Amino acid sequence: MTTVYDFSAVTLAGQEAPLRQFEGQVLLIVNTASACGFTPQYKGLMSLHKELSPRGFSVLGFPCNQFGGQEPGNAAEIEQFCTSNYAITFPMFAKIDVNGSGAHPLYKYLQSARAGLLGPSLKWNFTKFLIDRQGRVAGRYAPTVRPESLRREIEALL
Repeated sequence: MTTVYDFSAVTLAGQEAPLRQFEGQVLLIVNTASACGFTPQYKGLMSLHKELSPRGFSVLGFPCNQFGGQEPGNAAEIEQFCTSNYAITFPMFAKIDVNGSGAHPLYKYLQSARAGLLGPSLKWNFTKFLIDRQGRVAGRYAPTVRPESLRREIEALL
């Protein structure tokens, strides 16, 4: 059975990173953007990561420019934005597509494992996928769902 651990992604630093390195952790995988109305959610994502990472939790950020061109920067610009504005320390990956024929294989898997209310495609930035310790999709949350509101679901998996 396929899990998120079967995939890899390139980090903002340009290094291939197997997601197997997160095996056994609860994950919140989020497609992000620096110029989106939901960008302030970085604060809630960072708060969850900081508070719950000692218990085996991590946020994984995947910048995406497919929605309104809201992530136009290169890897260095994205990293600078995230660290200077939100002090992000959770893993951030290189910009990817999440929809369409060029979608990253991880996102193809996530969408097939848990469709949204309007189908499998993501509708906007900051769609969140909650992953259990076995690497299975435990939940999918719309961009309007604030990260802090997921604490109970995350803690139930920890």
